[in-house]
Amino acid sequence: MKFVKSAAAALLSLYVVVALGLALFQRSLIYNPGAAIVTPAQAGLADAQTLRLTTEDGQTLLAWFEAPKDGRPLILYFHGKGGILADRKERFRLLASSGYGLLAVSYRGYGGSTGEPTEEGLLLDAEAAYAEATKRGFTGRRLVIMGESLGSGVATIMASRYGAAALVLDSPYLSALDVAEGRYPIFPVGLLMRDQFRSDLAIGAVHMPILMLHGEADTVIPIDSARRLFELAPEPKQFVAAPNAKHLVLAAPDIYPRVAAFIDAATGK
Repeated sequence: MKFVKSAAAALLSLYVVVALGLALFQRSLIYNPGAAIVTPAQAGLADAQTLRLTTEDGQTLLAWFEAPKDGRPLILYFHGKGGILADRKERFRLLASSGYGLLAVSYRGYGGSTGEPTEEGLLLDAEAAYAEATKRGFTGRRLVIMGESLGSGVATIMASRYGAAALVLDSPYLSALDVAEGRYPIFPVGLLMRDQFRSDLAIGAVHMPILMLHGEADTVIPIDSARRLFELAPEPKQFVAAPNAKHLVLAAPDIYPRVAAFIDAATGK
């Protein structure tokens, strides 16, 4: 009996230590910023330029901008949790090859931007990027909001607040809370988690065509989380599941043409 009590106490102590660690270091699990600064030209985007944006709370953000061609829309792009903008160069080149414009912001704390990432901060960064797009005349059918992975939550919340021609989400989730609860089921994640990115609470207020893309073999964000978000989304909406694909599928040869067709239909091109 004494051994059982000691083992139970040890397990309880371990549980408390792990829970405390999750609470204290949760943002290092959500955000994984890269520090390198790469120019668009170095990433193979010869027609793009580097911008400096200022947020409402005084942070300075690096952003990449490339004007659209032939009347195509601007893609307002929100990246995922890791690395830097240059890590998305393949998909940025694809978008540019279709004539789409690009405005991609490097979140606070990521390469070239000041500050530290938080959900509130990333939304302020998104507000600054949206303001820059509208200042340049990209509104309504001239603007498409796109987000990948973590950035799908940013994109969804922005689309629930502002107008655009369409919303495109690559590897989205019901909420960051939902993903974390699936990953740490024995811990009270809902009580501990500060940055929950509740796409589920925002998607109902999105009044534009919605396209969701997801790999069926995604082990980072389970496709079931995306499907449940899709169920909450208003029409018109489309869901594209990529067989055997893992995380992030926009650039897949059999996926991108469907994305381009969706954008063109939503923007009247």
